[in-house]
Amino acid sequence: MQYNKTKMEQLVKNEPELHKRLKQVMKEMELEKSFALKALYHSEVKDGGKYQKSYQDL
Repeated sequence: MQYNKTKMEQLVKNEPELHKRLKQVMKEMELEKSFALKALYHSEVKDGGKYQKSYQDL
C-alpha cells in the first residue's frame, strides 16, 4: 500500500477523530499539514492501522 496525499486528505475529511489527531500532531510537532498527513498515514493507516480499511476503500 502506498501513500497518496489526496486519499489521505479525503480520509481525514471523512473521519472526525482523524482530523482532530491531525491538528494535534501539527501543533505538538510543529509540522506543516503535508508532513503531518504522512506521519498520520504511517501511524494510523499503514500495516494494519485503525483506518487501513477506510483508506483502501477510497
